[in-house]
Amino acid sequence: MKILLLCKKFPYPLKDGEAIAVNQLSKSLTENGCEVTLLAMNTSRHHYKGNGSLPKELSHFKEIHTVDVDNQITPWGAFKNLFTTESYHISRFVSEEFAQKLTSVLKENQFDIVQLETLYLAPYLKFIKDNSEAIVVMRAHNIEHEIWHRISDQIKFIPKKIYLNYLAKKLKKFEIEKLNEYDFLVAITERDLEMFKSLGYKNGCLATPVGFDLKEYQPEYSAFKKELNLSFIGSLDWMPNIEGLRWFLSEVWPLLHSKFPNLKFHFAGRNAPKDLANIQLPGVIFHKDVSDSKDFMLGYPILIVPIFAGSGIRVKILEAMALGRVVITSSIGLEGIPAKHLDQVILANSAEDYFHSIQMCYDGKINLLNLGQSARNFVHNNFDSSKLAEKLLTAYQNVIDSPSHL
Repeated sequence: MKILLLCKKFPYPLKDGEAIAVNQLSKSLTENGCEVTLLAMNTSRHHYKGNGSLPKELSHFKEIHTVDVDNQITPWGAFKNLFTTESYHISRFVSEEFAQKLTSVLKENQFDIVQLETLYLAPYLKFIKDNSEAIVVMRAHNIEHEIWHRISDQIKFIPKKIYLNYLAKKLKKFEIEKLNEYDFLVAITERDLEMFKSLGYKNGCLATPVGFDLKEYQPEYSAFKKELNLSFIGSLDWMPNIEGLRWFLSEVWPLLHSKFPNLKFHFAGRNAPKDLANIQLPGVIFHKDVSDSKDFMLGYPILIVPIFAGSGIRVKILEAMALGRVVITSSIGLEGIPAKHLDQVILANSAEDYFHSIQMCYDGKINLLNLGQSARNFVHNNFDSSKLAEKLLTAYQNVIDSPSHL
């Protein structure tokens, strides 16, 4: 099967959920006998320089094409968008050069599947259908408008709250308008799939989560024998991460530091805003953008994921569980991850929950090593990348073979 993957940013380095999700699936598809070609925007916000070479982690792709796209958020661009019906989230990814490259790649190849990685590639549907007979698949990493409605709900500053809600409404309108232009929809969670159906989606579909090759995630438990410390890692130019981390530092950390003055909280991430990059709190250490997120997570037994917005599935949580870490997160953090409280994860939805959970860990009332090992087994049993790719390919072949397509 020949597959073209379209990405709104170059899927490297493997430090964010989208890049990891694209890499794990494309590698598994290749291992299952597919030829996978990548066409990615190389955006100004997440620009990959590469010095003329491609990372070995992407060597499984048959071909890789990139197009530079300037998607910077600007005050003037945001202001102008107030007077249009377009979604500002989407319009920043509309590029004539990308459309031209896409048209060229489609004309030079015969693909069975063209897979859009996220809603932000939907403006190019017409170019795909005009230049290819391939099945068009939307792999929806999130319900995009839901993220921004949830962020808006968390904001206390009224003008910002109104503006974000306005952006979310325009994004929702676009997301619904495009729904039935896809031949097939792949949702990351069953919950998301049911939500898309409730919004009016009627074509073929499947819910399949992000999978992992556990050979790439080797647990190491020496950190469990050392003094207890906490960690956080995530892209710090992503608002749900920023707001969640700020909340933890202001609402939970003072309680913890007062009770456990020797406790340390280590956090890392790229593109941190100034208030986080220059943080001066006792016991809090910022590691900036670490070169290897797995090594960072392995350095501490507990990963904190205080997330109260977002959609889809939190890849970083699954990565940490695959590495045998103990994850403390919210109900939203666990959407799409059917792990059980105190069996494979620790659930915390308030400052009090976080404080008491960490106190139990500190006092030895929770067997952290057993919990971490149980977390890894959970990922092995539920998120194996090869099995999930096989399931997806079976669904694709059924669509290709269906009378409506023939």
